Amino acid sequence: MILNRRGALGLAALAATPASARALTPVSQLAPPDPTETIRLWPDGAPGGERVTVTPRVVERSTDPAFHDRYAQYTIDPLLSVVRPQRPNGASLLLIPGGGYRWAVIDKEGLDCARVFAAAGVTCFVLRYRLPADGWAAGPDAPLQDAQRAMTLIRQRAAADGLDPNRIAVLGASAGGHLAGTLLSRRDDVSGDGPPVPPCLGILLYPVVTLTEPHAHAGSRLHLLGETPSAEAIARHSLEQADWTGNPPMFLLHAMDDASVPVENSLRLLEARRAAGALTEAHLFEEGGHGFGVRLIVGKPAEAWPSFALAWGRRQGWLQACALTRPRQPPADRRARSHSPADPAAGTPAPRTASPASGTGCPSPCRTGTGTTGSR
Repeated sequence: MILNRRGALGLAALAATPASARALTPVSQLAPPDPTETIRLWPDGAPGGERVTVTPRVVERSTDPAFHDRYAQYTIDPLLSVVRPQRPNGASLLLIPGGGYRWAVIDKEGLDCARVFAAAGVTCFVLRYRLPADGWAAGPDAPLQDAQRAMTLIRQRAAADGLDPNRIAVLGASAGGHLAGTLLSRRDDVSGDGPPVPPCLGILLYPVVTLTEPHAHAGSRLHLLGETPSAEAIARHSLEQADWTGNPPMFLLHAMDDASVPVENSLRLLEARRAAGALTEAHLFEEGGHGFGVRLIVGKPAEAWPSFALAWGRRQGWLQACALTRPRQPPADRRARSHSPADPAAGTPAPRTASPASGTGCPSPCRTGTGTTGSR
């Protein structure tokens, strides 16, 4: 079930990068190696694949030896790539990259982001999921099957991995943000593992939210639901129409100049969650475009988003205090507190117990109320 090997992804990248370029590039400027640990979600074969005939492939788009920019398409053996921190703090993160449900990005919103969170002590699991248009019996729910199974496996392995099963968060970007939001909001079991236990909190980057006009991302809707989806299917898969009552806390991030997935997607989700009393923090940046991850916004204000997300997660009880952070006790009334989003050293909450009403076991009791909305 666990494959300890130097990932085959690296071989694909080596083949795509001219040997002369790599030979002349200092080691310090080469892309970091791939994780050596992977976990297959379905060792006996993914469910509902009787009519699947696609051939998996990994495509490298980068010609620069300093970084990878790969995506996986036609996946039939979904897996988790594990990025372990040097100093784990017991928190873990399931990362779901985007790709418009046409493919799943590997690096930009996957391994690149995972390394940033691993540096803060978080054990990261990057999901390579199946795609809905590849013939799987579950159709649009095939990616959700993989996401629910990933959560189950991370939770089952928590004790052996030295992780807290109550501190498993999810991060999703673009269409992966849609899948992460679906994982957080759907209460039905599609993986066959029993009633799903959602992540303790969600971090959504420029997420695909609505499948309705005029703000739908046409490509994601096409590859998720097909050319002529019913009104019922569109409504079922539009996150702003989900029931967010009693849902875990959420961190939203979007650039206002996003020409691919309009910022209205995050705004509509924020409005829906506020109406349901679900704790939400939102950060809107003037510039950044779409799909920036951590590499494509260097030098721009949005570059600080991982610090904002970590500070927010720390306040929710997801993280322990960082060695480089001076802990501060939060005011007695956390919900009335107004903080500056530019302060990454926000305090660590005192130990708390899970909210019995949440059913998630998350250490944060914040299951209702709305958070601070920041604009940058």
